[in-house]
Amino acid sequence: MESRLTPLHAEHEALGAHFTDFAGWKMPLRYDSELAEHHAVRKTAGLFDLTHMGEIVLTGPDAGAALDFALVGHISALAVGKARYTMITQADGGVLDDLIVYRLGDEEYLVVANASNAAVVHEALVERAAGFDTVVTDKSTEYALIAVQGPASTTILGTLTSTDLATVKYYASYPTTVAGVPVLLARTGYTGEDGFELFVSPEYAPQLWQALLEAGKPHDLKPAGLGCRDTLRLEAGMPLYGNELSTSLTPFNANLGRVVKLDKPGDFVGRDALAKVAESGVDSVLVGLKTAERRAPRHGYAVLSGTDVIGEVTSGALSPTLGYSIAMAYVAKEFASPGTQLVVDVRGKQQPVEVVALPFYKRAK
Repeated sequence: MESRLTPLHAEHEALGAHFTDFAGWKMPLRYDSELAEHHAVRKTAGLFDLTHMGEIVLTGPDAGAALDFALVGHISALAVGKARYTMITQADGGVLDDLIVYRLGDEEYLVVANASNAAVVHEALVERAAGFDTVVTDKSTEYALIAVQGPASTTILGTLTSTDLATVKYYASYPTTVAGVPVLLARTGYTGEDGFELFVSPEYAPQLWQALLEAGKPHDLKPAGLGCRDTLRLEAGMPLYGNELSTSLTPFNANLGRVVKLDKPGDFVGRDALAKVAESGVDSVLVGLKTAERRAPRHGYAVLSGTDVIGEVTSGALSPTLGYSIAMAYVAKEFASPGTQLVVDVRGKQQPVEVVALPFYKRAK
């Protein structure tokens, strides 16, 4: 099956992008140097095409109640214009996907799902919304998504919109115009930096992309691909579905039990199972690992204490910002305390690692 192209594919080709197939999409992996793109996001700004993400809209009087039942968060309590990070789980508490939900109006919510899970999330929401007075619509083809991330993002975006960006709070969204184009502007991101995500009609995406590139030139903005997005989110300790999150893990394993609102009114899918986990605790927990060696522990590598396998690496890379190798891993809870000395089996070599608190990197505010 041929990979889907985003509305910005021609723009990426013109910039000399190197592409990769990801979740059925042909996406930019990098344009020139993943390292340079990573540093640009940390020091100035990076521009990302995130059109591969899925957008599902719920409308109607019971839209909020349906989402309260379908997801682990108390979504109906969101104020209009606000957003919330949440999850959708199976009945056994295993994570189907992590999501951001935006409340667009009194009876309208936008659910943003990961590209690999968009169809699964849509199907689950349709099934779980049955019996509620709401309509669930997959509107993924009606949105392109562009992100501007980094310390200079507010300055760059501020030259293209009349919206006072200082008033746009973190995890809030505003309908506005940018470069004369109507967008839903959200102060959200997946890099550990301040930044914005712009939901725009696909027909306007190239115009908006070009305007942002031009406005970013004086600030050394770089177009950025999925390669640096992965190292950025890893440094920030942000989970990636399929690595740190899966149907065999609960939010509590990933240290994200705070998103599970067991005290919200009514029942929700996974409530009983998650309540038991909240009470009994988990056997394995997500931790950070660091090592002095440049070779990074990679996904699937075994973590050991002595000769005993006590966990597994989920993501790892040489950190461009920190200058040493880092990884996230699930380990038995008795080995999860920062400072614990362990080893990772790197292709037969025992590589010493130290457990550290997440995130590895936190921006100065």
